Amino acid sequence: MMRSTVQQRSDYTFKANRSLGRHGWLRLTPAYGVKLVEKLLSSSNTEAIILDPFSGTATTGLVAAELGYKAYSFDINPFLIWLGNAKYRNYAEDCLLDIREKVWQALKEYKSQLEQDNWTPQIFNIERWWSGYTLNVLAALRTALVEQFGEPEENDEYSVVWIAFCRLIIETSSAAFNHISMSFSETVIHHEIEYIEKLFLDILDFVLRSAEKNIMGNARVLKVDSRNIISVGNIKINKVITSPPYPNRVSYIRELRPYMYWTKFINEAKEAGELDWLAVGGTWGIATSRLNSWTIQEEDLPESIFSTVKNIRMSDGKNANLLSIYVLKYFHDMHLHLSSIRSILEDGAELHYIVGNSTFFGNMVDTAALFSDSMRILGYSKIHSEIVRKRNCNKALYEYCVSAIWSTG
Repeated sequence: MMRSTVQQRSDYTFKANRSLGRHGWLRLTPAYGVKLVEKLLSSSNTEAIILDPFSGTATTGLVAAELGYKAYSFDINPFLIWLGNAKYRNYAEDCLLDIREKVWQALKEYKSQLEQDNWTPQIFNIERWWSGYTLNVLAALRTALVEQFGEPEENDEYSVVWIAFCRLIIETSSAAFNHISMSFSETVIHHEIEYIEKLFLDILDFVLRSAEKNIMGNARVLKVDSRNIISVGNIKINKVITSPPYPNRVSYIRELRPYMYWTKFINEAKEAGELDWLAVGGTWGIATSRLNSWTIQEEDLPESIFSTVKNIRMSDGKNANLLSIYVLKYFHDMHLHLSSIRSILEDGAELHYIVGNSTFFGNMVDTAALFSDSMRILGYSKIHSEIVRKRNCNKALYEYCVSAIWSTG
């Protein structure tokens, strides 16, 4: 495929997911397109077991389950594990009716709590997110919802309520999504109480309507570090479809923080930094400072990785040495993943990794080629990659699908 003919294909990104039922419950930019997963699943046997070792927004598992497959996803972030399993769950009609009734009750009662000192998350500089008035309304509403449903982790059947609340807090915030991560409006947006109530009911109605349709297959998100997959029961995987973080120093937890604070999956910034340090490619807070003391564990990496890292380190860019360590750790961790995942693959299993390339100080990081080199060293066969789409107006940045076969023969 000639690069000059490759299109941006927004239908292969999170943008196309927003109108697709459960996929559109909560806006998260790391999500990749439903259509792309459907395409990769089209040749699979109906008995195949599907895995996404980097669950994130749970796109692969949900598509697979909707098509009738059995699927598993791995993640280490407790909020993403909770969100994914909420997307995968089938909800009884009685449960959805109960939710509607209790929400109406909460909306009747929360106004009496507006004068109280309701709990708010300890988000740094929270006033740039929400005006004082909006924050007060959200906090009172949250208190009333807790009285009806309990905290988010307390009852799985009510997860959809808290997903709707997460969407409410981001849609009433001053955060703007003009690119892969978030920025803020110059002025904090003020919302009237009537607008907030109507918005919440509209969001909840969208979520509940899409929850009415049962999923044919089944999927689960498990807490597993994909760099160290020792054993996951007796699971054996026939096909891997995933989109791991890209080596571009974009911290996904930065976008997740408001949701995680409001649902109490984290309570302070340090917790976000600790989670990001455990994630592949994490660079938020303490994750960045720890790079300077990080030491390599697996030295049997492709020489192409070391060459790429050396070029970045030898450039005259600001923080070139630190970023060279970041790139080395990223491909080191992905090599550990590609090594450890072999233990749960069936003979003949297919692997498909959606990845993007990057540039650091003019040095191209050819992610697809470096993944392919790791796969080759680790004994995978039939390794190849193809361009999926152009990522933006920069002609050098593309998204690739790196594919391979695992065979024990």
